[in-house]
Amino acid sequence: MTQNQTLPTALPVVFLHDVVVLPGMVVPIELDDSSRAAIDAARLATESQRGDSPDDQPRVLVAPRLEDRYATHGVVAVVDKVGRFAGGRPAAVLRAERRAAIGAGVTGPGAALWVEAEDVPDVAPTETTLELAEEYRALVVSVLERREAWQVIETVRRITDPATLADMSGYAPYLDAEQKRQVLETADVDERLRLLIGWTRAYDAEDEVNDKISTDVRESLEKNQREFLLRQQLAAIRKELGEGEPDGSDDYRARVQSADLPDAVREAALREVDKLERSSDQAPDAGYIRTWLDTVLELPWNERTEDSHDVAAARAVLDADHHGLDEVKDRITEHLAVRARRAERGLEVIGGRGSGAVVLLAGPPGVGKTSLGESVARALGRSFVRVALGGVRDEAEIRGHRRTYVGALPGRIVRAIKEAGSMNPVVLLDEVDKVGADYRGDPAAALLEVLDPAQNHTFRDHYLELDLDLSDVLFIATANVVEQIPTALLDRMELVTIDGYTEDDKVAIARDFLVPRQLERAALTADEVTVSDDALGELAANHTREAGVRQLERLLAKAFRKAATRLATGEVDRLDIDVDVLTDLVGRPRFTPDSHERTDVPGVATGLAVTGLGGDVLYVETSVAEGKAGLTVTGQLGDVMKESASIALSWVRAHTDELGIDPAALERSIHVHFPAGAIPKDGPSAGVTMVTALVSLLTGRPVRSDVGMTGEVTLSGRVLPIGGVKQKLLAAQRAGLATVYVPERNRADLDDVPAELLAELDVRPVGRVTEILAEALEPAHTVAEAVVA
Repeated sequence: MTQNQTLPTALPVVFLHDVVVLPGMVVPIELDDSSRAAIDAARLATESQRGDSPDDQPRVLVAPRLEDRYATHGVVAVVDKVGRFAGGRPAAVLRAERRAAIGAGVTGPGAALWVEAEDVPDVAPTETTLELAEEYRALVVSVLERREAWQVIETVRRITDPATLADMSGYAPYLDAEQKRQVLETADVDERLRLLIGWTRAYDAEDEVNDKISTDVRESLEKNQREFLLRQQLAAIRKELGEGEPDGSDDYRARVQSADLPDAVREAALREVDKLERSSDQAPDAGYIRTWLDTVLELPWNERTEDSHDVAAARAVLDADHHGLDEVKDRITEHLAVRARRAERGLEVIGGRGSGAVVLLAGPPGVGKTSLGESVARALGRSFVRVALGGVRDEAEIRGHRRTYVGALPGRIVRAIKEAGSMNPVVLLDEVDKVGADYRGDPAAALLEVLDPAQNHTFRDHYLELDLDLSDVLFIATANVVEQIPTALLDRMELVTIDGYTEDDKVAIARDFLVPRQLERAALTADEVTVSDDALGELAANHTREAGVRQLERLLAKAFRKAATRLATGEVDRLDIDVDVLTDLVGRPRFTPDSHERTDVPGVATGLAVTGLGGDVLYVETSVAEGKAGLTVTGQLGDVMKESASIALSWVRAHTDELGIDPAALERSIHVHFPAGAIPKDGPSAGVTMVTALVSLLTGRPVRSDVGMTGEVTLSGRVLPIGGVKQKLLAAQRAGLATVYVPERNRADLDDVPAELLAELDVRPVGRVTEILAEALEPAHTVAEAVVA
């Protein structure tokens, strides 16, 4: 029946037990006495009205009767066909057209029950109705896809009317009769769709879980059956070959007794073998015990490599692999010399126990910390293993998991020993400053026992539960920022700082190491491509500004790739890289000295700082404006830097007379800014820089553009010592500065600075900030110029 057809006012009723018919459904029903009477009455009524109505098909009102409860609604259905089922039972096919409310009983022809059928009009779909329909369609398609009912899916996708889509739920096998009755009696389409969405979503989730469980069970059974069949076939093959006895890989007792194990380890292993022999092969513990025994048997309990005692040869290896780094090379050479003398005199060759053989290489990225560990291992003639600790937050990564946990493994230290194949390897603990802590424990605290020379001879891994002697292991840790390492852990290590390289060092490293390596990677030869020292110096000075050489190596790789392209295309037969062709190969210089233009106005001073990437220059800008007296500090600064700014201003306020500053100038709003505000900054070494910038601003005297400074200032004007002198001086050289002021109490640190760096810089130790002000400021500008600035 279409929307514009008139619903008959009186229809015979067909009551169906436990079956609910919704509009749009075509259902066969078995006829009993009452349903046959209703259909006969509908035929009689149709025949009597045949002349008056163009629609001559008999219609009945189909309503569900569930648990002796009559429904309030039904559907008007056309009797399409009357016949018999295959078994001979009488039947009829009904085609439901639309929803109708059941009214009062009326009279009609035949012996059927006649009732008034009240029209339930459909409401035009709204935006909300369409959204609900799409959500319900997606859920139905999800259910059907798991059943691979592709034809039904296409039918569902073609339905555009929300009411029709909702009434299609009459075919849903996962809805019970009561739910379908509720859909039938719900006239509002939106409410109908909301009900169906809730029911379908719940079924979809349950169905997905059931499918997964069924799949997992089926796969597990198939795997077990396959393994059982293969084992039976393997046993039969061994029997035919006369190899019925178990092989040595399964006879753990024989393996333990023949292995070279310490007595305590052997006893513990035999106890586990006893447990294994008493347990069933199918018991879960059997697999855990086998894994534990395999781990114990694979560890090199009594295996040690022979150390090289040739001190001169070891130093030659270190010098050949790395340029500079004299301090760490001296430390390794001293360690070798002590071991060699003890071996010559027949004394026990000590390992780490009590000898402090835990070295921490601290420095910015790209200075060669990790590769230095490999060179140390080669110089000693030991195995080398790298353990990456960056981002480790689980204590079990260091100490191992308890064997009671599923998937338990030994910690990284035990796995490193196993990988090395000896009990005296060189173990590089990379990025130890990036170890984190959370609810799973503190890995840094677990490293305390590993790195303590007085305790690590009895290191106990949670998985092994056996004492492991780490005293002969040479641990080398690396870090970028020492301050991020817990104090207790730092106390167990000997700090060796690698601050970075000068430009001459970078040129030498590039010439001796980087260029040959990148030529080989680009499949080039020295006859095809050459790089001049001037070009290397230009790359180091103006194309990179880093403490290490990683970016320098990337630029060389880029240049060689372009060179390989030109050679491959026949554009050139040979390429000599000099300064004039660098721009074509690697682009324009990224860094140029800018201290002159940054400090050409009063109120700007150049400071020096140390970050996780090495030393860097830090500009301090100040300004003064009319307004409420006060100090504003910006640039994402920490509490220490903010305190330094307050101290600097207080010192300037207290010395206005001797500095020639009008006290009224300090009664205005003063702003101190550190550019690059996205980078957090904190530390006590910018005090003198802020004092100099403030005095420059208030006196109108610019700071010399070739001057840099570092140091903390006190309220009395004393300059306190700071750290990272070498890294800061390297940064000053890279920035093109000529004169650097450092605290007097850091004079001793200049002994660690390379002589060529000191030759390029005029380093002046100062004890009071007035010494810097006397030398670093240019002649005074006019008062007007100062105010404008």
